[in-house]
Amino acid sequence: MRIVLGVTGGIAAYKAAELARLLMQNGHEVQAVLTRAAEEFITPLTFATLTGRKAISGLFDSASPEATLASSVEHIGVAQESDLLLVAPATANALAKFAHGLADDFLSTTYLAFRGPVVLAPAMNNNMWEHEATRANLDILRRRGHTIVEPGEGMLACGTFGPGRLAELPQIVDAVERAAAVRLRDLDSETILITAGPTQEPIDPVRYLSNRSSGKMGYALAQAALDRGARVILVSGPVNLNPPAGAEVIHVRTAAEMREAVFANLQPATAIVKCAAVADFRPSAEARQKIKKTAARLSLELDPTVDILAELGKKRGDRLLVGFAAETENLEAEARRKLEAKNCDMIVGNLVGGSGSGFESDSNEVVLALRTGETVHVGRAAKREIAEQILNQFLKLRRAAVSAR
Repeated sequence: MRIVLGVTGGIAAYKAAELARLLMQNGHEVQAVLTRAAEEFITPLTFATLTGRKAISGLFDSASPEATLASSVEHIGVAQESDLLLVAPATANALAKFAHGLADDFLSTTYLAFRGPVVLAPAMNNNMWEHEATRANLDILRRRGHTIVEPGEGMLACGTFGPGRLAELPQIVDAVERAAAVRLRDLDSETILITAGPTQEPIDPVRYLSNRSSGKMGYALAQAALDRGARVILVSGPVNLNPPAGAEVIHVRTAAEMREAVFANLQPATAIVKCAAVADFRPSAEARQKIKKTAARLSLELDPTVDILAELGKKRGDRLLVGFAAETENLEAEARRKLEAKNCDMIVGNLVGGSGSGFESDSNEVVLALRTGETVHVGRAAKREIAEQILNQFLKLRRAAVSAR
């Protein structure tokens, strides 16, 4: 997706450079557009270096008549070629211009020419934020369907305390992804059953066997699918995450409970994404009382848990089936092997054990092994971006399945 990143003249302008980096890390192309006031805080060269694209500032940047003519309509081209307009930070002045259709620089003229989703992240003095003129302008912009990422509260550059700080960058990135996904709505016809998180296999009333899965990848998939129009049934092991709004959430603890929930909700599903890190083994017997600690060595007898993915591979019908393979080595080979062994349409090979990705992290490093024989190397990226990539490949598989009928 190509994003226009508008940067206006506030002290938070320096944060826009890191915002550009995060958006590119999520796989987006970024075209920076700076106002003249923004250049007082950060240079166009910073954005050009980060994005690999010339950062645009003035509406008329050249003394050459030919170049002046070209630059005078460049905002039309930028608006037509881009998918989303993000302004961060958005000053009170920029909000007023947008609300009332004033166009006296490159960013404001681009805004008027743009027809896609708009995300605005205001940042200003708390009194300016709370002024009735600013509130009225925000109401106008909200009625147009623009996304407003509310500023945070804290100590401001002017020395006062209150609302007006630029929202946290991950919050802005999330708003961008949501706005882009709402525009797509390409999963309207799908009911996707997603499993997420770990399972816990009890040893005694206070102990259990489990793994380091946080559930973040499965929850990112659930949110991405919801944003793209799907009905989502989320079967979740124990996690410390807020369920995505709109998902039908079923909480389970053990592998056996997860299997029961999956098959109890299989009938309406058009697709299944088995993202949960189900424990591979469970104690042969659960002690009724807490096992007391002694100096003696203790041995546990373990039995394998149910293989939910393999069973789904046999009972899937015409549903698309996506599985996950958490591996520490031979990622592509193991993903391909599991694809065949479990009768899946896609296996997401997830590299774990390293630093900065995998379990408990906000990013992953994955390859997608597809039934078509193709392997897509996603590499390291934020889990929300990986979720979008998985759903993009899912749609390709769905189209191929439909055309083959």
